[in-house]
Amino acid sequence: MDHSHHMEMSHMDHNTTTAPAHHHSATSASHSHDESMDHMMMMPMTFYFGFRNVELLFSGLVINTAGEMAGAFVAVFLLAVFYEGLKIGRESLLRKSQVSIRYNSMPVPGPNGTTLMETHKTVGQQMLSFPHLLQTVLHIIQVVVSYFLMLIFMTYNGYLCIAVAAGAGTGYFFFSWKKAVVVDITEHCH
Repeated sequence: MDHSHHMEMSHMDHNTTTAPAHHHSATSASHSHDESMDHMMMMPMTFYFGFRNVELLFSGLVINTAGEMAGAFVAVFLLAVFYEGLKIGRESLLRKSQVSIRYNSMPVPGPNGTTLMETHKTVGQQMLSFPHLLQTVLHIIQVVVSYFLMLIFMTYNGYLCIAVAAGAGTGYFFFSWKKAVVVDITEHCH
């Protein structure tokens, strides 16, 4: 039984512009592989910088030229920027759609044995409302986009990984500066 086809991965040139070699199982009378195993490819498990034969999310979406990689880089970058904008946009929409404002006061110790009243605002949202439905749809979109970005990163292609990270950083830079950060100085469990 010839197993020389299993050795091709160990002799691979790591300085090429191609994705790590995909391994197709050979079919012969001596091999009793399942039909689905005959078309299975090995995924790269190390980072590489290549632009040939790079599958991007779908089997029909294969990058084979530097121009296609540049286009994929821009598209992935913009997808990551969109994801960060979507997260901040959902938070902003949530703040605008909150209803049922209720104020609660509670005594807290003050200086020199005095008692101060601290007021807390409690807000809520109605389940059967358009804002909640919109939040639900946007949440679904956010989850799908986040999984797409994760799967793109898991291609281990260095260019695409940089696009994900750079897009997320750029999106955070552009969208999160308006985000109000409230720090409770009495909170000790950070």
